[in-house]
Amino acid sequence: MSEDGFLSRWSRRKAEARDGVPTTEIPAPVEPAPPPVPAAPQAADPAPAEPPTLADVAQLTRESDFTRFVAPGVDTDVRNAALKKLFSDPQFNVMDGLDTYIDDYNKPDPLPLSMLRKMAQAQFLGLITEPEPSPHENADLRLQSDDAAGRAGPEPGADGDAGREP
Repeated sequence: MSEDGFLSRWSRRKAEARDGVPTTEIPAPVEPAPPPVPAAPQAADPAPAEPPTLADVAQLTRESDFTRFVAPGVDTDVRNAALKKLFSDPQFNVMDGLDTYIDDYNKPDPLPLSMLRKMAQAQFLGLITEPEPSPHENADLRLQSDDAAGRAGPEPGADGDAGREP
Protein backbone atom coordinates (compact mmCIF):
# COMPACT_ATOMS: atom_id res chain seq x y z
CA MET A 1 0.00 0.00 0.00
CA SER A 2 1.12 3.54 -0.56
CA GLU A 3 2.07 5.85 2.27
CA ASP A 4 -1.08 7.94 1.83
CA GLY A 5 -3.45 5.00 1.67
CA PHE A 6 -6.73 4.93 3.48
CA LEU A 7 -5.57 2.80 6.40
CA SER A 8 -2.45 4.85 7.06
CA ARG A 9 -4.42 8.09 6.95
CA TRP A 10 -7.05 6.61 9.26
CA SER A 11 -4.40 5.38 11.70
CA ARG A 12 -2.64 8.76 11.71
CA ARG A 13 -5.88 10.68 12.31
CA LYS A 14 -6.89 8.31 15.09
CA ALA A 15 -3.53 8.79 16.82
CA GLU A 16 -3.77 12.59 16.41
CA ALA A 17 -7.28 12.61 17.90
CA ARG A 18 -6.14 10.50 20.86
CA ASP A 19 -3.17 12.85 21.53
CA GLY A 20 -5.29 15.97 21.11
CA VAL A 21 -3.36 17.20 18.06
CA PRO A 22 -5.48 19.09 15.54
CA THR A 23 -5.94 17.30 12.23
CA THR A 24 -3.48 18.19 9.49
CA GLU A 25 -5.96 17.91 6.67
CA ILE A 26 -7.79 20.95 5.43
CA PRO A 27 -11.55 20.59 5.43
CA ALA A 28 -13.35 20.94 2.13
CA PRO A 29 -14.43 24.49 1.35
CA VAL A 30 -18.02 25.31 2.11
CA GLU A 31 -19.95 26.90 -0.73
CA PRO A 32 -21.51 30.25 0.13
CA ALA A 33 -25.24 30.26 0.61
CA PRO A 34 -27.25 31.71 -2.28
CA PRO A 35 -28.48 35.26 -1.82
CA PRO A 36 -31.93 35.48 -0.27
CA VAL A 37 -34.80 35.74 -2.68
CA PRO A 38 -36.93 38.79 -2.10
CA ALA A 39 -40.35 37.84 -0.82
CA ALA A 40 -43.17 38.28 -3.28
CA PRO A 41 -45.86 40.66 -2.20
CA GLN A 42 -48.53 38.57 -0.57
CA ALA A 43 -52.13 39.11 -1.24
CA ALA A 44 -54.56 38.92 1.60
CA ASP A 45 -54.83 35.37 2.84
CA PRO A 46 -57.93 33.75 1.43
CA ALA A 47 -60.54 32.91 3.98
CA PRO A 48 -60.01 29.41 5.24
CA ALA A 49 -62.39 27.08 3.44
CA GLU A 50 -64.92 25.23 5.49
CA PRO A 51 -64.31 21.52 5.81
CA PRO A 52 -66.64 19.47 3.62
CA THR A 53 -69.77 17.96 5.10
CA LEU A 54 -71.96 14.95 4.35
CA ALA A 55 -74.16 17.22 2.23
CA ASP A 56 -71.12 17.90 0.02
CA VAL A 57 -70.54 14.17 -0.29
CA ALA A 58 -74.06 13.70 -1.65
CA GLN A 59 -73.26 16.11 -4.51
CA LEU A 60 -70.13 14.21 -5.64
CA THR A 61 -70.06 12.80 -9.15
CA ARG A 62 -67.55 10.73 -11.08
CA GLU A 63 -65.79 13.85 -12.36
CA SER A 64 -65.63 15.56 -8.95
CA ASP A 65 -62.37 16.39 -7.22
CA PHE A 66 -62.06 14.21 -4.12
CA THR A 67 -58.84 15.78 -2.79
CA ARG A 68 -60.55 18.14 -0.40
CA PHE A 69 -62.33 15.19 1.22
CA VAL A 70 -59.06 13.45 2.12
CA ALA A 71 -57.24 16.56 3.32
CA PRO A 72 -56.09 16.76 6.94
CA GLY A 73 -58.72 18.05 9.32
CA VAL A 74 -61.70 16.50 7.53
CA ASP A 75 -64.08 14.55 9.73
CA THR A 76 -63.51 10.81 9.40
CA ASP A 77 -67.19 10.11 8.71
CA VAL A 78 -67.13 12.58 5.81
CA ARG A 79 -63.84 11.15 4.50
CA ASN A 80 -65.14 7.58 4.66
CA ALA A 81 -68.42 8.51 2.96
CA ALA A 82 -66.55 10.26 0.14
CA LEU A 83 -64.22 7.31 -0.36
CA LYS A 84 -67.15 4.91 -0.29
CA LYS A 85 -68.84 6.97 -3.00
CA LEU A 86 -65.60 7.06 -5.03
CA PHE A 87 -65.00 3.32 -4.88
CA SER A 88 -68.63 2.43 -5.62
CA ASP A 89 -68.00 3.70 -9.14
CA PRO A 90 -67.78 0.70 -11.55
CA GLN A 91 -64.41 1.99 -12.78
CA PHE A 92 -62.89 1.12 -9.41
CA ASN A 93 -65.16 -1.83 -8.65
CA VAL A 94 -63.81 -4.24 -11.27
CA MET A 95 -61.84 -7.28 -10.13
CA ASP A 96 -58.52 -7.52 -11.92
CA GLY A 97 -57.97 -11.23 -11.33
CA LEU A 98 -54.79 -10.62 -9.37
CA ASP A 99 -56.48 -11.01 -6.01
CA THR A 100 -55.29 -14.30 -4.62
CA TYR A 101 -57.82 -14.91 -1.91
CA ILE A 102 -61.08 -13.96 -3.64
CA ASP A 103 -62.21 -17.54 -4.24
CA ASP A 104 -64.35 -19.49 -1.82
CA TYR A 105 -61.88 -21.96 -0.36
CA ASN A 106 -64.55 -23.61 1.79
CA LYS A 107 -65.71 -25.63 -1.21
CA PRO A 108 -63.43 -28.57 -1.98
CA ASP A 109 -61.97 -28.62 -5.43
CA PRO A 110 -63.05 -32.00 -6.79
CA LEU A 111 -60.37 -34.04 -8.46
CA PRO A 112 -61.15 -35.20 -11.97
CA LEU A 113 -62.07 -38.90 -12.06
CA SER A 114 -59.16 -39.67 -14.39
CA MET A 115 -56.69 -38.25 -11.85
CA LEU A 116 -58.45 -39.97 -8.96
CA ARG A 117 -58.07 -43.34 -10.71
CA LYS A 118 -54.29 -42.87 -10.91
CA MET A 119 -53.95 -42.32 -7.18
CA ALA A 120 -52.99 -45.45 -5.23
CA GLN A 121 -54.45 -44.03 -2.02
CA ALA A 122 -57.86 -43.58 -3.66
CA GLN A 123 -57.94 -47.27 -4.54
CA PHE A 124 -56.73 -48.20 -1.03
CA LEU A 125 -59.48 -46.13 0.59
CA GLY A 126 -62.09 -47.61 -1.74
CA LEU A 127 -62.91 -44.36 -3.49
CA ILE A 128 -62.57 -46.13 -6.82
CA THR A 129 -63.97 -49.63 -6.96
CA GLU A 130 -63.21 -50.69 -10.49
CA PRO A 131 -60.98 -48.70 -12.78
CA GLU A 132 -62.89 -47.94 -15.94
CA PRO A 133 -60.93 -48.14 -19.16
CA SER A 134 -60.52 -44.94 -21.03
CA PRO A 135 -61.77 -44.88 -24.62
CA HIS A 136 -58.15 -44.88 -25.86
CA GLU A 137 -57.12 -47.87 -23.77
CA ASN A 138 -57.12 -51.49 -24.95
CA ALA A 139 -58.84 -53.60 -22.27
CA ASP A 140 -56.76 -56.69 -23.14
CA LEU A 141 -53.49 -54.89 -22.40
CA ARG A 142 -54.46 -53.59 -18.95
CA LEU A 143 -52.34 -54.68 -16.00
CA GLN A 144 -54.06 -56.83 -13.43
CA SER A 145 -53.89 -56.25 -9.71
CA ASP A 146 -52.20 -58.85 -7.50
CA ASP A 147 -55.55 -60.36 -6.49
CA ALA A 148 -56.67 -60.78 -10.07
CA ALA A 149 -53.42 -62.46 -11.15
CA GLY A 150 -54.47 -65.70 -9.51
CA ARG A 151 -51.71 -66.15 -6.98
CA ALA A 152 -52.31 -69.22 -4.91
CA GLY A 153 -50.71 -68.35 -1.61
CA PRO A 154 -47.77 -66.51 -0.21
CA GLU A 155 -44.67 -65.80 -2.20
CA PRO A 156 -41.84 -68.31 -2.06
CA GLY A 157 -39.58 -67.62 0.88
CA ALA A 158 -42.25 -65.67 2.74
CA ASP A 159 -42.76 -68.40 5.34
CA GLY A 160 -40.65 -66.61 7.88
CA ASP A 161 -37.44 -68.11 9.23
CA ALA A 162 -37.77 -71.62 7.84
CA GLY A 163 -34.09 -71.88 6.90
CA ARG A 164 -32.71 -70.74 10.25
CA GLU A 165 -31.73 -72.98 13.02
CA PRO A 166 -33.11 -72.16 16.45
